[in-house]
Amino acid sequence: MSDGTPQHRANPSALRAVALLPARLGSTRLPRKMLLAETGSPLFVHAAKNAARCADLARVVVATDSAEIESAGRASGVDVIMTDPAHPSGTDRVHEAYRGLGEDFDVVLNVQGDEPDVEPEDLSRLVAAFADADVEVATLAGKCETEEEIADASVVKVVRDGAGDALYFSRSALPSRSHARENAGDTSASAVLRHIGVYAFRPPALARFCALPVGRLEQLESLEQLRWLEAGERMRVVSAGHVPRGIDTRKDYEEFVARRGASCT
Repeated sequence: MSDGTPQHRANPSALRAVALLPARLGSTRLPRKMLLAETGSPLFVHAAKNAARCADLARVVVATDSAEIESAGRASGVDVIMTDPAHPSGTDRVHEAYRGLGEDFDVVLNVQGDEPDVEPEDLSRLVAAFADADVEVATLAGKCETEEEIADASVVKVVRDGAGDALYFSRSALPSRSHARENAGDTSASAVLRHIGVYAFRPPALARFCALPVGRLEQLESLEQLRWLEAGERMRVVSAGHVPRGIDTRKDYEEFVARRGASCT
């Protein structure tokens, strides 16, 4: 029986996919969070081993600029690649890491190292989106649960068109329902989509994304994905079956530790 350690394996789908997990040591709200290990394993190791549960990933690799993270990963049996510490974003780190792998893939996933609860089935849904030859970049979204989530600027919202491609991402309530007409349909919180920060790229699209200049909308909203939309490109938004709880604060981490403990009892 597998212990969940990331490893090479045959991909059952026609698309060969790799997940790269950017993991840097610096963090403003929760210092050194990637190395927090109150569960017995560092946070990024949980994220990597969770991603490795996805049968549609041929390889899972942590991309870091930290020798400490590299050492901790190798001690846990996690595949790690070192990258330049000067990268302005996780996507740039993923791009460098992909170029350093020395093998080709059809799809490159960017799964954050502080996202240990992404459902493997949702990663499979993301890979499956590339069966459509028109899809170059894709991401995940799930339903909001409360009005508080919609008002929270740390929760990114997204609206999509009839084809399932993103129209816009925002930290503000999106769409606004303040002037909804009587025939507008469902206006409950669950009708609002919450963005889940997992991305997938065809390799040429990943290179194009990183070559684009920072856009004005990206600067205003502090949302990197808007760079792609502002350049006139399309991004498929795939419905996720589960909205994961990312680890941004000490409270988030304590809740993760409690969930992990409860799952082992």
